[in-house]
Amino acid sequence: MPPASGEGARVTASIPPARPVIGPDEIAAAVRVLGSGLVVQGPEVAAFEEEFAAVVAGRHCVAVNSGTSALYLTLLALGLGPGDEVIVPSFSFAATANAVRLAGATPVFADIEPGSFCLDPAAAAAAITSRTVAIMPVHLYGHPAAMDRIMPLAARHGLAVVEDAAQAHAAALHGVPAGAFGVAGCFSFYPTKNMHSLEGGMITTADPELARRLRLLRNQGMEQRYQNEVVGANLRLTDVAAAIGRVQLGRLAGWTERRRANAAFLDEHLAGVLTPPVAAGARHVYHQYTVRVPGSRDAFRAALTERGVGNAVYYPTPIHRLRPYANGTTHLPETDLAAAEVVSLPVFPTLTGAELERIAEAVNSAAVPA
Repeated sequence: MPPASGEGARVTASIPPARPVIGPDEIAAAVRVLGSGLVVQGPEVAAFEEEFAAVVAGRHCVAVNSGTSALYLTLLALGLGPGDEVIVPSFSFAATANAVRLAGATPVFADIEPGSFCLDPAAAAAAITSRTVAIMPVHLYGHPAAMDRIMPLAARHGLAVVEDAAQAHAAALHGVPAGAFGVAGCFSFYPTKNMHSLEGGMITTADPELARRLRLLRNQGMEQRYQNEVVGANLRLTDVAAAIGRVQLGRLAGWTERRRANAAFLDEHLAGVLTPPVAAGARHVYHQYTVRVPGSRDAFRAALTERGVGNAVYYPTPIHRLRPYANGTTHLPETDLAAAEVVSLPVFPTLTGAELERIAEAVNSAAVPA
């Protein structure tokens, strides 16, 4: 390992925080579709939807152009609008709340459970008002939210549950896949996700009528050309993206086991940080391997970077503190603490054994004073 500091210190080639795969198979799939002339909302999209259903217990799948579109269209299809409130965690990417606001409803922020970084059902219960119509739990970092407690809570109050499963492809709780609990689940296929289609999203639902409405809304309100039934938008997925997604989907199971094995190695070999907890019955798929660093996180991150280990913070500013949502009165102590302590380390499936060892050595050197 190169020296950590001092004149003449050198850093070996960095291990990035993520390493998206765009290989010969993905390129060949894209070229094949481009040559076919059927490039938007065609047979590749239909096949991708059918194949993704196996990930979510056979639910109907509706492909769209991004994970944000998946959330937004689902809320529109459910009829949400002005005056409605949706309970969301603040410890998430801004898209979670943005989708609520774009649909015309109001996001109401609730705190997280420190053990999973996911929405705390007790905090969600405390946030319910007469205007609450839905709960949107986020399966953050690939760890499933406490759906075994959130679903009964929602049922008692007559609330819809929309799962933000953007980071949770193939995650599960007590054997039930993420995206198969609520009225709908929403996935993202951004390049850094556990599988990708360059850009894209998928909505999953057990309700055939909701699936049909989603198909209308993504395609200008029509299933048949020029037969517009409702006011819709153009949020379709291209067949090029779907073809790439199908290639990636075929590798998802193997990549997931590789991520889990990489996480197990890090669990065993890291010292001086708090490794990611896993709730009983949860299948964590480690979109991110996120540790807590009590103390000087900035110094820890700088030391990792100097040792050639990429790292990132998801998310340094909770949504309720971002400019569009800040009101100065929301108090979420567990969310604020997590935002101050978390660091995500490389866990992607193409890490080599040597790279895993380098990560462990760098973390242990950075976390434990010399």
